[in-house]
Amino acid sequence: MLKVIINEDDQRVLKQFLSENRPAELVNTYLCFIENKFNLQPVLFPKEKKIYQSTEDAIKILENESKLWHETEIKIGFSNQAVNEQTTKIYICPFSGKVFGNNTHPNPQDAIYDWVSKCPENTERHGGLRVKRFHISEDPEVINSYIAKNKPKEPITKVVFSSVLSSKLFSSKQGVIDDFKKNYLKKLSLVEVQNQNRFEIEEHFLAFIRKQLAEDKITAFVEALAEIQEFTPYVERWIE
Repeated sequence: MLKVIINEDDQRVLKQFLSENRPAELVNTYLCFIENKFNLQPVLFPKEKKIYQSTEDAIKILENESKLWHETEIKIGFSNQAVNEQTTKIYICPFSGKVFGNNTHPNPQDAIYDWVSKCPENTERHGGLRVKRFHISEDPEVINSYIAKNKPKEPITKVVFSSVLSSKLFSSKQGVIDDFKKNYLKKLSLVEVQNQNRFEIEEHFLAFIRKQLAEDKITAFVEALAEIQEFTPYVERWIE
């Protein structure tokens, strides 16, 4: 016979949930218990309208699908560039390495557009015209590479990582991942996951939820809760 153990931490979480959600439905209460028991931390990735079991799962799956980052190269020249310790965002020409800083040019985005459209090293064409392609970075390590005191005597090529989502450059994969976690995921509760129909649930997470919602498991939860006096009124109402 299936038996559910409700420990003190589970009881604390359930008491808080029941006090904040009056009257709380049985299934929602059970989902709250499951979320705490398995330490679930679901997240929504709005861009793909998909819910994952955790941030770690989202990162692992999206990395395997090459949807988070890709390697690219930037040129770091030896000529004086308009970047200093106060620069927080730079626009980089991928052909020549010329860079414009957000604090040293009145309109760096217009400047980079104008530059790449005329850059003699830009050999990429679309419809007979030079493509207006450039990189953007807010990563301090990438920006630091362009500060005059750190530039090499000869131009060098450096491998960096470009975010698939924002196209911004980062000096490491971890920088892309940190940006993804900060700006592209939304935390959800398991109750919110179950009670929505707008977003797709990642297949392994969906299988887990369905397995936990088996009738015998919910019944065992109610029976275990009934043995704790403080929860008896809730159990009686659910049974009625």
